[in-house]
Amino acid sequence: MVSFHPVASFVLAGLLLSAPGAGGQDPATPASAPQSAAAANPASTSTVLHANANLVLVDVVVTDRDKPVHGLERQRFHVFEDGREQAVASFDEHRAPDTGAAGSMPLVKRAALPPHTYTNIPDYPEAGAVNVLLLDGLNTPLSDQMNVRLKMIQYLGKIKPGTSLAIFGLSSRLHMIAGFSTDLAALTAALKSHRSAAQQSAILDTETTAQEAGAAVGQGEMTNPVAPGLNPPAPVSDAAGNNGPMDIVTAAQVFQADIASFQADQRAAMTLDAMQQLARYLSAIPGRKNVIWFSGSFPSWTPPDNSVGFRAVSGRMEQVRETTKILSDARISIYPVDARGLMVSSVFSAADNHPPMGPRLAPGTPPPFEAALAKERDEIVRDQETMQQIAGDTGGKAFVDTNDFADAVAGVVENGSSYYTIGYVPSRKAFDGQFHTFKVRLDDASYKLAYRSGYFADNPDKPSAHHPGESSLMVAASTHGAPLATQLSFVARVLPASDPLFQGATLTKGPVGNLAATVKGPVHRYVVDLVLDVHGLVFETATGGKHVADLEFALVAYDEEGTRLNYLEHSFQLTLTADRYPRLMTTGVPIRAELDLPEGQGSLRIAIHDLASGRAGSLEVPVTVTAR
Repeated sequence: MVSFHPVASFVLAGLLLSAPGAGGQDPATPASAPQSAAAANPASTSTVLHANANLVLVDVVVTDRDKPVHGLERQRFHVFEDGREQAVASFDEHRAPDTGAAGSMPLVKRAALPPHTYTNIPDYPEAGAVNVLLLDGLNTPLSDQMNVRLKMIQYLGKIKPGTSLAIFGLSSRLHMIAGFSTDLAALTAALKSHRSAAQQSAILDTETTAQEAGAAVGQGEMTNPVAPGLNPPAPVSDAAGNNGPMDIVTAAQVFQADIASFQADQRAAMTLDAMQQLARYLSAIPGRKNVIWFSGSFPSWTPPDNSVGFRAVSGRMEQVRETTKILSDARISIYPVDARGLMVSSVFSAADNHPPMGPRLAPGTPPPFEAALAKERDEIVRDQETMQQIAGDTGGKAFVDTNDFADAVAGVVENGSSYYTIGYVPSRKAFDGQFHTFKVRLDDASYKLAYRSGYFADNPDKPSAHHPGESSLMVAASTHGAPLATQLSFVARVLPASDPLFQGATLTKGPVGNLAATVKGPVHRYVVDLVLDVHGLVFETATGGKHVADLEFALVAYDEEGTRLNYLEHSFQLTLTADRYPRLMTTGVPIRAELDLPEGQGSLRIAIHDLASGRAGSLEVPVTVTAR
């Protein structure tokens, strides 16, 4: 239930309008590629594009010796789609927020909020991109997971205030550890919680080595000297009647290679599926997204092992390419960080050095450790090549052979927030649903450019399997854990209906919420009193001098796992009479909403959307519902 109500509106309005810039923020235009350009706000200075234009946005990171390059002119950039140069329609430079002389971003001075009162007015200047930490436990050894977790906790203690981060984990499935937040204490607590604890991968190759596998089937007995007076073990025959102890060793090696290949293939499939899930989630969020992916490896294919006559059975490179296209289409840049750090080959480990087994090597045959060293080196190169390919195709960068994880993350956050956005309308008019590649060239410079590889030319007015998260701006604003939308500012107070403040108030009778019938009892009613700053709205002048705005409002309850428990959606028309309009421009518009919640811990997402301007405001509030 959504209604206008005067209760406490003046108190909340005072908090809202005392904040500098509340209602005076420059509107950002949410965009993704491809998209249909809506009519621009008359007060906006952004480029006006007519309807049905297929605006493609290309984010380009320009660096010189790994440092971002600023101040480049528009005319120096050239964009080519499918080999043809395109006319640049829009151009913007994004810079990381100024750290100032003290090394921290300036804090916005605003009035202190009373208990149970929240606002989506940010404390710090907003960066041009959002960042995601992806902790990959599926492809990372347990010891390396623990090291990464410790380094990230230390990093959060030194991070620049105001940096917005979200944390995801990957084990047998993708899960959110912490939604987007600038609250460093909350992010640190999330990293220390059980949800981010290091866990042994269910299918990471932890099998015994081929040598140990051979020992398990009697290799030790076959290769050790026979004591005097004892008979040697009887030879074992295979199905063809061939005798020989080394046949068993080879069988064990083939079996182990088969298991390793199956595990690698399963990990690759699960990782690619998780990346596509993440793309669908982040595609609903406007702008550039940087995913910092801590992983021990990415097995895209298993090569043949000629030493045991084993043939490759795993190949995922085509799925890798399709996944990077989906990531690229959603303006997601992947920054893989090899969680193993600077590696030393296990061949040189004293724990793994054993006396050579079997007969003396023939002249010219390389020692076993050389073959093992070459095989291990090739495996590392393959893993890192795949990670570098994913990074390159999405406009990111891979960090390998480094133990300075905090410096790598800091570099991603800095460079990933400093980029140029180039917009163009393709000369090709049709939405053909194909993936189109583009190239960017910069005149008279040897700088390094990083950008995504292309986009899917899907009709924005029809459903798309490539970027389904872009169906609605309200979907983005009301998604659990998504960054706050701050184009429309508001202050909200969230209280249970049993609070004495509502004594004598007229509240809705009966269940409230689209899923109220499925909410498991005991059920408790919560009331949200919101004051909306109307400066960000676009009003139309109607008969009698009335000012009219069309709005959407959503209230969504989630549990700790991000499962939607109950929600309320409401479209309404805000009509202000000529005499009320000046006053509400000062005090804000009060809105009351109610929702039924089950007992337990969770969160409440509040979102509002102005249909005319395309601007949105959202906020996520932690809620612990208990009996009173």
